[in-house]
Formats: sequence, structure tokens, C-alpha cells
Amino acid sequence: MTDLPALRIPAPDFLADPALVAVMAVLPEARVVGGAVRDTLAGRLVTEIDLATPREPEQVVHALQAAGIRTVPTGLEHGTVTAVVDGRGFEITTLRRDVETDGRHATVAFTDDWRADAARRDFSINALSMTRDGAVFDYFDGVADLRAGRVRFVGDPATRIAEDYLRILRFFRFFSRYATGAADHAALSAIRAGVPGLGGLSAERVWSELSRILSAPDPCPAVGLMAELGVLAAVVPEGADPARLARLIAAGAPCDPLLRLAALLTGDTLALAARLRLSVVERDRLAGMRAGPVAQPDMDDNALRRLLAEEDTAVLIDRTWLVGGASPEWTALRARLAALPRPVFPLEGRDVLALGEPEGPRVGALLREVRHWWLDGGCVATGAACRAELVRRLGRAVAHDPRQT
Repeated sequence: MTDLPALRIPAPDFLADPALVAVMAVLPEARVVGGAVRDTLAGRLVTEIDLATPREPEQVVHALQAAGIRTVPTGLEHGTVTAVVDGRGFEITTLRRDVETDGRHATVAFTDDWRADAARRDFSINALSMTRDGAVFDYFDGVADLRAGRVRFVGDPATRIAEDYLRILRFFRFFSRYATGAADHAALSAIRAGVPGLGGLSAERVWSELSRILSAPDPCPAVGLMAELGVLAAVVPEGADPARLARLIAAGAPCDPLLRLAALLTGDTLALAARLRLSVVERDRLAGMRAGPVAQPDMDDNALRRLLAEEDTAVLIDRTWLVGGASPEWTALRARLAALPRPVFPLEGRDVLALGEPEGPRVGALLREVRHWWLDGGCVATGAACRAELVRRLGRAVAHDPRQT
């Protein structure tokens, strides 16, 4: 089979990477595929390089090992091997064609047909491949779509979605990053019809794609389109308000998917966290952002220190983005919160015991009393001052002990 490249460009810098050169010297027929080609043509930073080859996985492993390159069988059943050179990994996948799909997974067969492999990819801008000298092969007009800012399915959109319903969310992920005009009408019709299929996806896959959508520089057009088509209600049934997300982004808040989710979500935080199987860290941070006291611009440092003694600095700053905005007073407040050291109450139970108080509930009660006194004073009392207050509350005179100062 003969192929003529649709585009020949100056070889991008990443093709000169010695680690990649070493791999492609062993597999000269291999091509760079997917995101690296797409982002090169879009003038964006290439962060990950994947390769494809007509050789079968065992042949790939044999050739690389014979050249002294370490291999990791990361997905042999799917035709994927990882070559490791100088601590860097390159995924190498044998060309494939779909044999059977069920809406979540595909059964594949290996092939030596580059066009057949490109035909099973989701969007035209992801179906590009590049040789080691910079020749770009484009079987489905992906270059034209990339230049036009258009996200278009390869083949019939309804068929491609039925093969894997995650492609609905992937559409919005790429739309949020590459689209510059109106969305493809055929894609939108197929997405609307395919929304019920989202219910069969694993929570992990849904959250992975949703977090990537929310990580885009400006996900608002994509999220608004998701709401219009019923996709947003399907993946965030707890309730979501795109207008709140738009206000957060307009305020210049950090590009943080969890912060953006906190702005978007209107319903039960813990229900969403459980359904999407967020990590404990993600769940607790999301819940912390959406509940608790909010620092205000007119608070003095004592009041801010009291908040900082009870709450994590980052969470307090997150809440200011959700409640406040980018006006000078809120910007100044965030700077003050970041600059203030987080106060730590200087006493522990052993300090009470050292003064002769026996173990028991009164130890904790005394500590809580002194801590309230410390908080009321703006969290500035020293350890010595707190111990003196403890002594006063104990109602005893304690001889000065240098170890307690």
C-alpha cells in the first residue's frame, strides 16, 4: 500500500530528542501519532510522544531488546509496549482495527494498514501521524479541521459514539481546547442522542474527562454546550450552574479543575464525590471549599489569624475565589492570607500534666479554655503567655521552670 503525505513540515525539535531518535532508529517504520502531531501543527507544547508501528508487539519487544533498550509490557493484549530510554518512556502501539465494540471497550485485531488504524481514532485532529523526517499523513482532513478550529468525528458521529460513549466527553475536552468556531452540527445531533449511554461509563473515566474539560484555559463554551445538550446533567446530576463557573473564570481564578468544579456544582458535594469516586484528598478539598467560614476584605489581621488557626490557608483562599472576585480588595485579601503565617496553638496536654493536673477530662477542658483565650487575642500570645494563662486558670502558683519557657 502506498501513502502520500498530505503535508511536509520542517522536522519539529522533539524529533531530534536523542531518546526518541534511539527508539526510531530501531523502528524506522514507526510514526509519531496523536497528540504530539496535533499539538505540533497547532503550535503548542508537546508533552507526550506516542508511536505506532505495523510490527506486532512481540517483534517490537525483540527488536528493542536486541538494541539494548528496556521494554515494559504495558498493554500487550492491546498491542502496546513502552520503550524506556534514559528514564523516559515512549508508548509504542501496533496498528489496529476494531473487530467488535460494546459502547465501552473494543476488541481489536492487528493490521499493517495505517489508514485503517487512523479510521478507528475518534477525531480527525487525532488521526494524524508523522514520520521521523516530519512528513505528516492525514487521511481524514485533520489538518484542515485543526486550522479551522473544528472538532469533527472520523466517520459517522453516531457510530463512533456508540462504539465508546466516552467519546462524548472527549469531544468536549478537545472542543474546549481547539475549537474556535461553531460546533459540528452532525456531532451535536449524535451527542444529544447518545447521552443515555453515558450512564454505562465507569466513574473513573467520567471524572478523568470532566477534570480535563475543566482544566482548559476557558472551558465555558464547552460546558455551556454540555448543558444545552443534556450532557452536563448526565455527568453532574447533583446540579450544576455554568454561570457560576463563568463568573469564577472571569474573575481570573487559577486554572484548577477542582476549584472550577466547586463553582459549577450546586448540589450535594459528598454525593458527587462518592459517585465519581474522587480520592479522599479531592473529596475533602471539594467539601472544604464549599462549606465553612469565608475571609472578608474588611477583616483585620487578628480575625484572619483566627480563621487560619482553624482552616488551611489554601482552602480559605479558594473560598475567596468562590465568594469574592478579582476586585482590588479581594486580591489584597488573598495576598494577606498567603503572607500570614498559620498560627499553631503552643500548648499540648503534657503542658497541663506538667503543672500537676492528673490525667482526665479536665486536661482537655483546660486546653480548650486556654485555646479560646488565645484565639480571642488574635493567636499572638506566646507559649509562655499561654502557660501563664493556664496556671491562672488552674488557680495555682507554679514555680518557674526554665523548661516550660
